Amino acid sequence: MNKKYKAIFFDWDGTAVTSRTAPVEDAVVAMKPLLQQGTKLVIVSGTTYDKIAGGKFHTYFTEEEQKNLFFGLGRGAYNYHITDGRPEIFASMIPDQEGLLKIHDICYAIHTKLLREYGLKTDIVFSRPNYCKIDLMVENDRGDQLFMQGDEVEHLRQILKQHGIESGLKELIGIAEQTGEEFGQRVSATCDAKYLEVGISCKSDNVDVFLERFKAEGITAEDCSFWGDEFIEIEHELYGSDSFMYTEKSKAGDFFDVSAIEGKRPEAVIVLGGGVHTFLTFLKEQA
Repeated sequence: MNKKYKAIFFDWDGTAVTSRTAPVEDAVVAMKPLLQQGTKLVIVSGTTYDKIAGGKFHTYFTEEEQKNLFFGLGRGAYNYHITDGRPEIFASMIPDQEGLLKIHDICYAIHTKLLREYGLKTDIVFSRPNYCKIDLMVENDRGDQLFMQGDEVEHLRQILKQHGIESGLKELIGIAEQTGEEFGQRVSATCDAKYLEVGISCKSDNVDVFLERFKAEGITAEDCSFWGDEFIEIEHELYGSDSFMYTEKSKAGDFFDVSAIEGKRPEAVIVLGGGVHTFLTFLKEQA
C-alpha cells in the first residue's frame, strides 16, 4: 500500500489486538514510529478507556507521541486526547441521570417485549455510559474474544426465526427504534449478532468529532484510512459496528476490513483479511 495517510482510525479488539486482555506490545511497537512522525492514530471502539490496556495504554508512549494519539470510545460517548500525560475527554455525548435512566427504561421495555411477545430471553448490560447492551444469545459465551465470531450471524438468524422474528435483525432494530419513539427518544440501535446495542450515539459520532478537529491541521477525509473487523453484512443492508465509521464526513477516506469471515461488505470497504497481523503490518509499512 503506497499511499501515506495523515490519520488512521481503527477498531481495537479484533483489529489492533486479538482480544481486550491480549498483550498490547506488538501494537505499541507498530504505532510508535507513526506517532513520532506526526500521523494521527485514533482508536475507535465501543469499549471504555479502562478496558484498553487496563486504562494505561497512553503510558506506553512518550509525551511527544501522545500528542498524536486519540481515542473515540463508548459508541460515540467519549472522545479523548492526551494532555499532561493523562487522557482527557474533550468532547462527549453523555446524558444526565434522567436521560440515562430513560435509555435503561427503553432497553428493559425491549427485553420485556421480546420475552412476552416472542418468548425470546435476553440479558441486559446497564453499565455503559449512554447505551445498553442486550444479549440476544444468552447461552453463547464469547470468553475474552469479544468481537463477532464467524458462526454467530447464522446462529442468531435461526434463533430469531424460531421465535417468530421472521425479518431477522432488521425487524429487531425496528422494534428497538419503535420502542425508543414510544418513550419520546430517538435511539441508535446496532447489532454485532450477539449484542443489540441501544443508545443515543454510535461510532459515527466519534469519527465525525475527530474529522472536525483535524480540519484545523489541514487533514481531510481523503487523508484518512479506517480499519476494522466488523464491516460484514449481518442482514440485508445491515452491516456490523465498524461500518458506522463510514459517514457523510468520512466517505472520501479509504476503508479496510481485516476479517476473513465470508460475506458482503459495504461497497466502499476493501476486504484484506489476515486479522491483527494485516493491520499491524500496514502500520509498520506506513512509517
